[in-house]
Amino acid sequence: MGKEFFDLPAEDQQNSLTSFATELLKDYGIHGAKVSCINFEFNATFSVETDSGTKYALRININSTRTVDNMKAEVEWVHYLNRTSGLHTPTPIATLDDQYIVSSLHADSGQTLYGVMYSWLDGEEIGDEPTMEQLHQVGRAMATLHEESSEFALSSGNSLPTFSDFFWGTEDFLFSDKSVLSDADRASIQQAHDQIMKYTNELYQNSPVHIIHADMHGWNLMWNEGQLSIFDFDDCGYGVEAQDLAVTLYYLDTPEQDEALLNGYKSVRPLPTYSANAMKALLLQRRLLLLNYLFETKNQEHKEMLPAYLEKSLERVSTFLTDVRG
Repeated sequence: MGKEFFDLPAEDQQNSLTSFATELLKDYGIHGAKVSCINFEFNATFSVETDSGTKYALRININSTRTVDNMKAEVEWVHYLNRTSGLHTPTPIATLDDQYIVSSLHADSGQTLYGVMYSWLDGEEIGDEPTMEQLHQVGRAMATLHEESSEFALSSGNSLPTFSDFFWGTEDFLFSDKSVLSDADRASIQQAHDQIMKYTNELYQNSPVHIIHADMHGWNLMWNEGQLSIFDFDDCGYGVEAQDLAVTLYYLDTPEQDEALLNGYKSVRPLPTYSANAMKALLLQRRLLLLNYLFETKNQEHKEMLPAYLEKSLERVSTFLTDVRG
């Protein structure tokens, strides 16, 4: 079937990938487990419940461009954070051969797909409506993560991208030959790009660079009886701390929410240094990275969001350019 697999209805894709996940579990010595798809967006995540009642979360990368070395680095960093006081993260699970990355040919898509399995986190995602208490804890957790990761070094051979470029190491669908933007829209976004990179370059010249989560929003944060857990480290890489903050702030709706997050951060360590315009640039960059994703994604539901998302993005570009030039 090949590439046409990703044009199938989502249910058919999920059924095929669930069978594939069941096969991958044999590498862990797991047979006869109950396997259910619990997230089917950028990647596919499955809950795995064994006969003994033990639960795991298996992620199969279907949109991710991460290399095996990137995935190994992710696992190494999460192992390190497992030992960090004050942070709660899932534990990577090894196969029978003591490997943390599994792979196999997925016949229906004709692609070799890679996966990684973690221990199960109880609770519920914070989602789109976090409480002020939760946001305070998110800020504290991010500050702790930054503090603990500032001296961490990956083993030789394991690698992660550095987020000093506009697309954070992903393929360019806005300005390259693959772009389907109109000339006017591309020109407008190009102007925003140039301003964003000006502020980004300044931040990288004047800020410490270390591994950041880079995707710390409410759907990657679990809350269980007052305990916060951080998961989904698939986007981690080398960046400046303001970039991590910007990703989280992007998903918040009110100044009060922003304040709760930042106060939580400041309760552990001082905020990283950034100007108001630099933060505006990072927030818009997040929007444009998501726009770029919508142009290349295989996810049918996400593809349908593109026209409205593009229109709103262009409005934000216009506002941003007015602000930074004012």
